[in-house]
Amino acid sequence: MTRMAAVDLGAQSGRVAVGDFDGERLRVDETHRFENVPVTEDGILRWDLERLYEDTVAGLRAAAGDASLDSVAVDAWAVDFGLLDAGGRLLANPVHYRDARRAGAVEHVYSRVPPRELYERTGIQLLPINTVFELAALARDGTPALAKAETLLLIPDLVHNRLCGSRSTELTNATTTQCFDPTANDWARDLLERLDVPTGLLPEIVPPGTRLGRAEAGDAPGLDGAAVVAVATHDTGSAVAAIPFGRPDSVFVSVGTWSLVGLEVDQPLITEETFAANLTNEGGVEGTFRLLRNVTGLWLLHEARRSWAAGGQSYSFDELIAAAAAAPALRSLVDPDDDSFAAPGDMPARIDAFCRRTGQSAPDGPGATARCILESLALKHALTVDLLREVTGNDPAELHVVGGGARNDLLCRWTAAASGLPVLAGPEEATLVGNLLVQAMALGELASLDQAREVARASFVPTVYEPVAAAEWSEARRRFAELAGSAAPLEVGS
Repeated sequence: MTRMAAVDLGAQSGRVAVGDFDGERLRVDETHRFENVPVTEDGILRWDLERLYEDTVAGLRAAAGDASLDSVAVDAWAVDFGLLDAGGRLLANPVHYRDARRAGAVEHVYSRVPPRELYERTGIQLLPINTVFELAALARDGTPALAKAETLLLIPDLVHNRLCGSRSTELTNATTTQCFDPTANDWARDLLERLDVPTGLLPEIVPPGTRLGRAEAGDAPGLDGAAVVAVATHDTGSAVAAIPFGRPDSVFVSVGTWSLVGLEVDQPLITEETFAANLTNEGGVEGTFRLLRNVTGLWLLHEARRSWAAGGQSYSFDELIAAAAAAPALRSLVDPDDDSFAAPGDMPARIDAFCRRTGQSAPDGPGATARCILESLALKHALTVDLLREVTGNDPAELHVVGGGARNDLLCRWTAAASGLPVLAGPEEATLVGNLLVQAMALGELASLDQAREVARASFVPTVYEPVAAAEWSEARRRFAELAGSAAPLEVGS
C-alpha cells in the first residue's frame, strides 16, 4: 500500500488529505481543513504565509498519524508569489491577487508591451490578477524587496521550499503567470526586462511529477524523509489530471472560488480568435495544455455569505442551497465577471445594484440572491462553452464538473439545462485526487496520465445530470448574453 499526503491550498480555505493506493484504486481521506485568512499590512492585502504553513504542517501531522508517508505534495491557486533573499528568508508576505495595485499597473505594462504581443508570447488571457502586473508594479514603484530578492517562488513552491529546501517552480503554475513563453518552453525574460523586472530571480522550471527532495519536518515525524513531489501545483492542473474523460473533446468546469471552463488540448492554441475571446493556455500533465477561460465562480456566494454573517445573519451553504431551490426561477441574473463584483465587500448590495442598473428586479432575500448567483454561474458556464465551441470547432458531447461545485446539485443541474449538455459531476475532490495520482506517477506506481485516469474512473463514480429542454432556459440564455455583453469588458487595447 502506497501512502501519500496531498495539500490543497485554496483562496478561501486549505485542506490536507491522505491517499492510500493499492495498485488499482485510490482512497482519499481528508485529515484537516482550515481557513485561509488574508491580512492587510501597510495598506496592502496579503496572504499570511506563516499561518498557511503552520496549518499545512498540522494537517500533515494528522495525515501521517502513526505511519510513515511515502510522499507529499502541495497544490494551490495560481499567480501569487513570494520573494526570498539570499539567505532563503521571505522578504514579505505574498501580495493577494485582489489587491488594487496590480490592476493599477495594467496600462503601465501595455505601454511597454502591447496587449496583443503579450498574449502572442504567453498565450495567457489578459487579466489584471496575472503575476506579470504585480512584478511590473514592484519594478515601477522601486519596491526595495524586489532589489533584495534572489528567488521568486509561487505559493506551492514556497511551501515545498519550507519542507525540503527546493527552489524551483513547476510548469503548470509557471504558465499561469503571463511570464512564460510556451513556444520557447521557458520564461519570457526579454518581455520582463522591458518592464525592468530583474529576471535573475526566476527559478528553474520543472515538469509535473518531479521529485524535489526529502521532507525535513521535525514537528511531523511521520513526514520526515517522505519524497516531496512537484505535482501539477496549479490546483486546476491537478483537478483536470483527475478527470476520466470519456471523449477527448469533452469540456470541463473546475468550480471553486473561480470556475475554470475549458478543453484539454495537445498544444497551445494562440490565434486571433483566441485573443479576441481572451482564452488562456495553461500547462498540464504529460505535455498537455488546458485551453480555458477564467470565470468568477463561487466567490460571489462566499462573499454574500460573509456579508450576511457580518450583519448578524449566518447561513450554512446547505441552508442557502435549500433557500435557493425554493426561490423564483430565473428572475434576476448577473454577469459574475462584472468589475463591480471583483473586490471583497457587500456582495448582496452589489448584486442588487447590478440588477437595478440592468432593469431587473433585485433579489428578495438570501434565497433569491443565492439562486441569482447559481443560475448566473450556470449560464456563464454555458456561454463560455459556446465560446470554446466557436473558437475551436469542437462540438463537445459532455461536460465534466469537478471541485467543490460538483457537490452542488443545483449548480450542476442548472449547468446541464443552460448548456444543453449532460453534466458528469465528480470527483468532488478532484484537486486532491489529481495531486495524489501524479504523486503515484512520480513514485513509479503509475506509468502514465491515461493510467492515472483509469484509477480515477475505477475509484470514483460520477453523478450524471441530463439536460432538460425548457423554453425558460432558452429565454434566460438570450437575456444573459445581453447582460454579459453590456458589462464593461476588460480594456486590453490593440
